[in-house]
Amino acid sequence: MRRVRIRRVRIRRVRIRRVYPAAAACAVAACAASAGCATGQAGAGPTATPPQSNVTATARPSATASSAPSAPHTRHAPTPHRLPLAGDVIVIDPGHNGGNAAHPEIINQLVNVITEQKPCDTAGAQTDAGYPEHAFNFDVATRLAALLRKEGAKVVLTRPTDAGVGPCVTQRAEIGNREHADAAISIHADGGPPGGSGFEVIEPGLVPGYTDKIVKPSRLLGQDIRSAFHTMTDEPYSDYVGVRGLDVRTDLGGLNLSKVPKVFIESANMRNSRDAALLTSPTFRQRAAAALAAGFTAFLRGGSP
Repeated sequence: MRRVRIRRVRIRRVRIRRVYPAAAACAVAACAASAGCATGQAGAGPTATPPQSNVTATARPSATASSAPSAPHTRHAPTPHRLPLAGDVIVIDPGHNGGNAAHPEIINQLVNVITEQKPCDTAGAQTDAGYPEHAFNFDVATRLAALLRKEGAKVVLTRPTDAGVGPCVTQRAEIGNREHADAAISIHADGGPPGGSGFEVIEPGLVPGYTDKIVKPSRLLGQDIRSAFHTMTDEPYSDYVGVRGLDVRTDLGGLNLSKVPKVFIESANMRNSRDAALLTSPTFRQRAAAALAAGFTAFLRGGSP
C-alpha cells in the first residue's frame, strides 16, 4: 500500500479584542469615580434632584481601534434624594379669623381651657391704620405652608380662608392632635402698648395631666423658632413682655390642650408705629415665613436654623 503523506496545516490563532460600547464605558468610568454604579433611572416626581451641572462622561477610544468614531456624550440621570421634611406633619394655626368681629354671639361663648374659662376666640388686634391681625396671620401662614410643602412636609392649616368665623381655640388644638403633628405653631401679632416693640415666642407651661409630655419638646421648638426669627427678620426681642424673646404661659387653650409640640409667636406689636410698618410689608411677611420654616427645619432635623 502506498503511504500517503499528510500535510499539516498550521492554523493561526487570531486574538479578538473586545471594545466596550460607549454607554458601558460611561458606566465603568462613573463606577470608578464614585465607587458605586448608578442605575441611570431618574427619580420620580418632585423628589428628583436636578443635576448640578451639565458634566458628561465620554468613552475613551480603544488604542487598537483609532479609526472608530468617538463615543457620544451621555448625560447621567440625576440621583433622587429625600426632601428635608419628607414624612413630617406640621400644623399651622393662623390666629383669629376675618369674620370673628361680625359674630360676637359665636366667638364670645366660653370654652374650657383647663386652667380657666375663656372666649371661644377673639377678633384680634389691628394697626392704627386699620390693618387687621387676622389678615397678617393668614398671609404669613399661607406663605409658610408653601415653603414647608416644598421641603416635603404635610401641612395642615386650622382655617382655610380669612373670611370665616373661628374655629374655637379648643378646636384649633384638636386639629393638631388629630393630625398627630410633629410640630405646630399659632401665628399672631400682638396688640401691646404703643411704646413697646419686638416679638416673643410663647411656650406651654406645665399643666399636670395635660402638657406634661409636650413641655420639653415645645421648649426646644420655641428656641429654634426664636433663633431663626430673630436672625432672619432682624426683629428685636420684645421689650415689654417675656425674657429675650421667650415666654411661658398656662392660660392659652391652644397650648394647654395640645398633645403635640406647639408654640405661639407674637411676631411684632401692631400698635407700635415701627412694627406696624413691618407687618404691613409683604417683604417682611415673606421673611417672617422663611424664618419660621427655618425654625421648623432646625427643630425637626436637629440642626441650627
